[in-house]
Amino acid sequence: MLNSTFTSRNNGDISGSITRNWTEQALECYKLNGDCKRCSIAEGHYSFVCQMPKVVDILLAVNGEPVVKR
Repeated sequence: MLNSTFTSRNNGDISGSITRNWTEQALECYKLNGDCKRCSIAEGHYSFVCQMPKVVDILLAVNGEPVVKR
């Protein structure tokens, strides 16, 4: 199992479902200016590379800037 190769099911493409609306995670990334070092995902030590800065770029292009509640 340790020598297994994992292949992305979506060829590295970003899912359309996460680029439709501003999610809590997308808002966090937006507020941090895409600074992955300060992001809660980075603190989770996940085995994937975060794509959220790319998602934020798409959300900005499609939906414009979010309304950020303070």
